[in-house]
Amino acid sequence: MRFLNPKTDFAFKKIFGSIESHDILISFLNAILALPPSHQITDVQIMDPYLAPKIKGMKDTYLDVRVKDQSERSYIIEMQILNVAGFEKRVLYNACKAYAGQIQQGESYCLLTNVVAVTITDFVMFEELGNPTNRFMLRSAECTDVCLDDLELVFAELPKFTKGEGHLESQVDKWFYFLKHAGVLQAVPKALADEPAILKAFAMANKAALTPEELEDQERREMFIHDQRGALLFAEQRGEQKGIEKGIEKGIEKGIEKGIEKGIEIGEQRGIFTGKASTLLRLIQRRFGPPPPWVHDRLVHAGLEELDTWTDAVLDAATLEDVFKPMDDFQDG
Repeated sequence: MRFLNPKTDFAFKKIFGSIESHDILISFLNAILALPPSHQITDVQIMDPYLAPKIKGMKDTYLDVRVKDQSERSYIIEMQILNVAGFEKRVLYNACKAYAGQIQQGESYCLLTNVVAVTITDFVMFEELGNPTNRFMLRSAECTDVCLDDLELVFAELPKFTKGEGHLESQVDKWFYFLKHAGVLQAVPKALADEPAILKAFAMANKAALTPEELEDQERREMFIHDQRGALLFAEQRGEQKGIEKGIEKGIEKGIEKGIEKGIEIGEQRGIFTGKASTLLRLIQRRFGPPPPWVHDRLVHAGLEELDTWTDAVLDAATLEDVFKPMDDFQDG
């Protein structure tokens, strides 16, 4: 079996936002919110159910699922793969909008119910916080035990979850493992087989249920995500954007034309680097599937000649590891 990557917008919406997803959502929310038995969610109402798997052009997919539980609390569940500028502000804005949108002008504020925004990210948002899951509420500066729980933000950062299959202890561990690894698995792991809701999530993510057109669109979407992630990673680790902007600003202030010209030259060279790296990632995706993290590490520290060599090697390499062998070894093999 092969499964959809649940971190992509179509798969996430299909698994968590379909009419058949109620028990999946109940299990997931109870796990990620660590709700005690007396306060656990027993029923949910999906506010915008995803009715049909139409993904042509990606126009009919969404990034979030909106839910209400038996106490009328509202949940915004969102999966975000790329760390775009202002993302955390968008999460807060959407949560505030959902809270305020519960009543119309002139209606009583007593009608407002709690809103919980659950955001799963495929990148680290809070480096200073070690836990994969972090919760934020309005608290008193003088006494942190006093808080307003009308608005709550819950962030689950998948890169911080590093447990292997043999070390999954809790239900939230199993959900994190599903979200992080389902897209590269070929069978349901034994450690997850005792969770009915997760088994159902695997069944809904089974690629065998999709048409060839849907699978092709999904592949294009994943390739786009890998390209964008690679470009963001290179820009972040090499400090391209900030370095160029600061260099240009400093050059203007000091009137050093040579500095500006040098900045443009460096920018052009790094633009070539990013383009070649993105092309290589796409070729690897085509030949061997989604590249593991170590591939991104190799590309980040590579030079232009190495990128050219690896791009040529992709065409004839039998395995992903062969792509990165020294050319002499590759030819001899």
